Amino acid sequence: MESFLFWTAIGLGAGVIYASFFEWVLHRYLMHRPFGRFEYAFRAHAQVHHQTFKADHTYHLINDEDKETIPMAWWNGPVLIIFASFPFVVASLWTGHWGLLVGEIVAAAAYYGVYEYMHWCMHLPKSRQIERSGIFFRLNGHHLLHHRYMHKNFNVVLPLADLCLGTLLLRSKVTFAQARGDSVPDVQPRNKRLDAVTAGS
Repeated sequence: MESFLFWTAIGLGAGVIYASFFEWVLHRYLMHRPFGRFEYAFRAHAQVHHQTFKADHTYHLINDEDKETIPMAWWNGPVLIIFASFPFVVASLWTGHWGLLVGEIVAAAAYYGVYEYMHWCMHLPKSRQIERSGIFFRLNGHHLLHHRYMHKNFNVVLPLADLCLGTLLLRSKVTFAQARGDSVPDVQPRNKRLDAVTAGS
C-alpha cells in the first residue's frame, strides 16, 4: 500500500508538469490550426472563441448568448484525459506501478477542472474569491496577452511549457486598448507606462 501511494504521488506530480506541456501542444497545434482534416478544435477556438473574445473590452463577456463559447464542450474533458493518460499507461505497464497512472489521471482531471473554471472566471468576472488572488491576477494577464498575440502564452493554468518552449510573453510589445478590471493587470509595455507616469507628474 505504501508503495502504491508513493507511485501515485509520483504520478500526480509528474502529471501536473506533463499537463502543462499537453495543454501547450493541444492549444498550439489543434486549437490554433487545422490538424489535417480535423478542424473541430480550430473552428471552435480560433474562429469562434477568439473572434468573440479579443484583448480589448470584449475580453469580458458582452452578449449573454456568447457564454456557451467560453468552456469546451462537455465531452472534451473525458476525451482529453484519456488521450493524456496514454504515456502513463505505457509507463505503468513497463514499471508495474499502476499508481503512476492513478496519480496522472487525478492530476489530469484536476488540471482540466482548474482550466475550465479559471478560463470561465477570466472571461466572465464576478468578483469571486479566486479572482482576488495574486495567482489568478497574473494568470489573467497571461491569458489576456494570448488574446492579443495568439501565438504566445498558450498555457492557462501553469505557464511552465510557455517558459520552456519560448512562447512566454510578459508584456505587450505595443500599446493597445486592453481589457480593464479589478482582476486584470496592466500588460502594456513597461516604457509606455513609465512615460505615462512621467507625463502625469
